[in-house]
Amino acid sequence: MVEELGQIFESSGVVVVSRYEGLTVAEMTDLRARASAAESQVRVAKNRLAKIALEGTPSASIADFLEGMTVLTFSEDPVAAAKVVEDFAKDNKKFEILGGTMGGEHLDRAGVEAVSKMPSRDELISQIVGCIGAPASNIAGAIGAPASNIASILSTIEEKAEAA
Repeated sequence: MVEELGQIFESSGVVVVSRYEGLTVAEMTDLRARASAAESQVRVAKNRLAKIALEGTPSASIADFLEGMTVLTFSEDPVAAAKVVEDFAKDNKKFEILGGTMGGEHLDRAGVEAVSKMPSRDELISQIVGCIGAPASNIAGAIGAPASNIASILSTIEEKAEAA
């Protein structure tokens, strides 16, 4: 279990620690479903084992959050897990986000909220593709416009010649 947790802390883009005391099984199932839909995972682990797994890792700073009934939400995408817990916390007042880590950087509660507002990897890729595609469509339009203008002028000249 310690080795598995160590792998999570090492390979995840973001790990968020939250307190889930008072949540029902249905609410936890909802959290897991939301995380799964966002390509994130939820793990409840013994705090003592998680602290052992954190020793010597860049994420060791989150060991302070591991008190009481805590749950780890993590994802490879540095934004996905933060978005999931922020959305879930809005709907469930018993769910308290404590903080987390992203790429070895310690995140407090405000840091997790800031990360959740960033665009996800997929959103960034679509924005980049849009930026790349826009100049190409502008070039095609600019190249095509003179040809259509020339065709229109030639058509007008042809009509005048036929009329004369």
